[in-house]
Amino acid sequence: MKIAMGCDPNAEDYKKEMIDFVRSLGHDVTDFGSDDPIYAKVATTVAEEVAAGKFDRGILFCGTGIGVMLAANKVKGAYAANVLNAYSAKRACLSNNCNIITLGSQVTGDQLAKELIEDYLACTYVRNERSGKKVDAVLATEAKYMK
Repeated sequence: MKIAMGCDPNAEDYKKEMIDFVRSLGHDVTDFGSDDPIYAKVATTVAEEVAAGKFDRGILFCGTGIGVMLAANKVKGAYAANVLNAYSAKRACLSNNCNIITLGSQVTGDQLAKELIEDYLACTYVRNERSGKKVDAVLATEAKYMK
């Protein structure tokens, strides 16, 4: 898969370690940087690229993962989830069709982050009766409010 990654300056070393890890899994990674302390800028850039289909998925980092998640979710077609455990990493994809995950460099240890990323990237969303209706409702809300 083609993966877009970015972060704020506080998470630079963390992101570099995760880029190396994602590449070791066989994925193609593009680093969108970390120089701007306004994390919303890199988050929206990554979200735009993923939403446009230029990348299969995105992974964003800041101190908590919350700020980059909020910023990414302002881009139409970007669906970002802050993942904290293996179940949420898998369900972000399997139940919610999220194309971006976010992690907090100050709250998620390196080893756990690698496990969450690997779990997320190993999943593929398949529309089904249970989750499809929920994802459709999110898309309908997006269409209504994000014109």
